[in-house]
Amino acid sequence: MTNLDPKIRAYYERGAEADRLLGGLPSGPLELARTQELILRFLPPSPAKILDVGGGPGVYAVWLAERGYDVHVVDPIPLHVDQATRASSEISAEVGDARALSWTDDSADVLLLLGPLYHLTDRNDRLQALREANRVLREDGLLFAAAISRYAALLDLLVRLDRLHEPEVLRTVENAVASGVFRHSEQGLFTTAYFHAPSDLLQEVTEGGFRDVQIFNVEGPGFLLSDFEAKWADPERREAILRAARLVETDSEMLAASSHLLTVARATR
Repeated sequence: MTNLDPKIRAYYERGAEADRLLGGLPSGPLELARTQELILRFLPPSPAKILDVGGGPGVYAVWLAERGYDVHVVDPIPLHVDQATRASSEISAEVGDARALSWTDDSADVLLLLGPLYHLTDRNDRLQALREANRVLREDGLLFAAAISRYAALLDLLVRLDRLHEPEVLRTVENAVASGVFRHSEQGLFTTAYFHAPSDLLQEVTEGGFRDVQIFNVEGPGFLLSDFEAKWADPERREAILRAARLVETDSEMLAASSHLLTVARATR
C-alpha cells in the first residue's frame, strides 16, 4: 500500500470520483472536455504507450484506449484500480505511488499526472513525483500534469457555493490563499490538497527535469456558473463556455482564474 494521507484516502474510498467528471460535480464535464481537448492538441499518434499516474477510475484511460493507445493506470486507491480494470479490458491498472513508479527508465511515450500534484502537499514530494515522471518517460516524451489553481476555492466558495461567509470556511480559504495548502474541518468541502500559483507550478515542473513547459487555464470562467448544468445542456451556450475558456487559456493574467491548470512539457535527460 502507498503512503497516502488518511483523509485523502477516505475521501476517495467513498467512490464518488467515478462520476465527478461526468456530472457528479456540476463543472466536471467542462474540466473533462477541456482537458481532453488540450491533450489531443499535443498527443502523438497511436499506438503510443501512456502511463496514467493517479488515473483514478480510468475515465481518461478508457478514452485514450478507445483511440488506440496502450494505457496503464497507476493509482493509490485499490477501489479506483478495480474500477479502471472493470471499465475496459483494453487497459491495465495497478496500485502504486507517483513518487515511486514500478516502471523502468525510458519506458513510456506519454505520462498523465492529472491528480498527484494536488494531493502531495509537501513540495519535495511533488518534485519527486515529477522526477519519477521524467525518469520513466522517453527522451522528449510528453507530460500532462494537472494542478488546482491557488484561487479555485476562493472563487468557488464565494461565487458558486456561497459559503465564504461561514467563519470556518473563510479561515480555510484564507490559509489556502496564503500557503497553498487546503485543510478543512467542514463537511462538504474538498479533501486535503495543494493549490498552485502558476509561477510555482512552472518552477516545480522545470525543477522536475522538464523543458518546453506550457501552462493552460483549463475551465476558464465557466466553472463558476451557478446554473452550469442547464447552460451546458444547451449547445449554443456550451460552445460559448468552451470558447471563453479557449480565449484566456494562455493569458498570463488569467491563468490563476480557473479551477484547474494543465501543464504540458517534454522530458529531458
